[in-house]
Amino acid sequence: MSEFKPLVFSGVQPTGNLHLGNYLGAIRKFVALQESHDCIYCVVDLHAITAQLVHDDLAGHTRAITAAFLASGIDPKAHIVFNQSRVSGHAELAWIFNCVARIGWMNRMTQFKDKAGKDRENASLGLLAYPSLMAADILVYRATHVPVGDDQKQHLELTRDIAQKFNIDFSQRIAETGLGVDMLVGEERVNGYFPLTEPLIGGPAPRVMSLRDGTKKMSKSDVSDLSRINLTDDADTIAKKIRKAKTDPEPLPGDVEGLEGRAEADNLVGIYAALSDTTREAVISEFAGQQFSAFKPALTELAVSVMSPINDEMRRLLESPDHIDDVLRDGGERAAEIAGQTMKDVKDIIGLLR
Repeated sequence: MSEFKPLVFSGVQPTGNLHLGNYLGAIRKFVALQESHDCIYCVVDLHAITAQLVHDDLAGHTRAITAAFLASGIDPKAHIVFNQSRVSGHAELAWIFNCVARIGWMNRMTQFKDKAGKDRENASLGLLAYPSLMAADILVYRATHVPVGDDQKQHLELTRDIAQKFNIDFSQRIAETGLGVDMLVGEERVNGYFPLTEPLIGGPAPRVMSLRDGTKKMSKSDVSDLSRINLTDDADTIAKKIRKAKTDPEPLPGDVEGLEGRAEADNLVGIYAALSDTTREAVISEFAGQQFSAFKPALTELAVSVMSPINDEMRRLLESPDHIDDVLRDGGERAAEIAGQTMKDVKDIIGLLR
C-alpha cells in the first residue's frame, strides 16, 4: 500500500452545458467519493482554451460547472472546489512535466489525434501538450486517486509515467532532501516524491450514449440538442427528449444478452439502471417484454425525479453568482496552499533557486 495520504482529484472543462452523461459518469461519482476520501474538484478552465482559444463566456461557463457541482451535492467546505487558473502551480508544474515527458508519449495520445484531425500541423501546441497539464493538475496535489472513464485511462497512464520518470530521474535528490515517501510499486518498496496515481472506475453507466444515435457518446458538442439531456433542462424538456429518443420496434428482451446489437435500447436501459442505482439485469427483469411506449414514460418519471432538484438548485445558484465566486475564491486559496508546498519541494528537488 502507498503511504501517501489518500486524496482524490478530478476536473471538468467549462465548455458548454453539462449533460446527463457528465452527471452519471462523473459528478455523481464525485459526490459519493466525498464520503470516503478527501477530495479536490476543479473547473479546468485552462484546458478549455487548448482546442478553442476564444470563448464567448468562459467565466459564465466556469460558474455553471461550479453550480452543477454544488447543486449535485458536493460540499465546498468539507472539500475543495475551485477553478484551475486561480492556482499558478498547475501551469508551473506543467512546464516542468513538459521537460519530463517525451514527444513520442504525446504523439501516442488518441484524444490528440481525434481532436486535431487530419490537419495536425495546424493544432495548437497546447492541444498536443495538454496531457502534461492534466498530469500537473493531479500531481501538484500529489493526489492518489482519480475517478476516470474509459476515455481518460490513457491520460492517467501518462500521468503515472511522468511521475515515475521524475521519481527515477531525481531519485538521488529526493533521497538527499528527505522529501520522498515510501510506496509499493509492484512488489518493490521504493521512495519517490510523486505517487503513481490510481484510477477509480466503475458504475452501471460509465458511458452514456446519444439519444439520437446509440453508437455515439452523449456530447455537448453534438449539433442536435435532442441528443442529450442537459442538467439545465426542465421537466418538460426532459420528457420531450426521452419521448423522441431513437429506439427500435422490438420490445425489451427477457435478458441482458438480448440487448446486444440494439445500441439505443441498451443505452436507455443503462440510463435507467444508473439513475435508479440498480443493474441492467434488474431493469430488464422489471420491463421484459414491454414496448418502449411503456418504458419511456417510466424512464421520464425517473429522470425528472432525479434531475429536477439539481436543475432547480443550479438556477438558484446562478442567480447569485457572488456566492459561486466566493466558493471558488475560498477553494482557490486552500488549493494554492497545497500546490505551493509541492512547488517548493519540486524546486528543491530539481535544484532551482527560490
